[in-house]
Amino acid sequence: MIFVTLGSQKFQFNRLLKAIDDLVERGGLKDKLFAQIGYSDYKPINFNYTKFLDRNEFAMKMKEADIVITHGGTGAIINAVKQGKKVVAVPRLKKYGEHIDDHQLQLISQFNELQLICSCLDVKDIGKALECARNMPCNIYKSNTQEMIKHIEKFIEG
Repeated sequence: MIFVTLGSQKFQFNRLLKAIDDLVERGGLKDKLFAQIGYSDYKPINFNYTKFLDRNEFAMKMKEADIVITHGGTGAIINAVKQGKKVVAVPRLKKYGEHIDDHQLQLISQFNELQLICSCLDVKDIGKALECARNMPCNIYKSNTQEMIKHIEKFIEG
């Protein structure tokens, strides 16, 4: 199952939903698909969706998913990767009114370099990105929070 999650910030991501809908319509995506579309006003025609899920519903959809398609938010990506999901991340872009700036390009680039996700910088390439995700090994995310805390403590202690 593919789970599309677009977050809960007050930004639409119609462009991605349309691209996925078109891919399904052309027969390029036959997987079971469910989307949490957030504040997007585009209503998918070829797959099931809801605007928002409560915490338990979200956890259940994430658990069922083999692949997660998400925006380029750090929390969304890390949440999926920590659960061993294959992730396709697509950046929200300022020029389409999807965010206030283009910081998601940089975030996705970093996760891509770590080989934790398949990036999809152009929604027209969503099919290729899904193939990438299907064929990639599932690399485990290792948090470096404790290491950072040690460095900060060492710095403070002089």
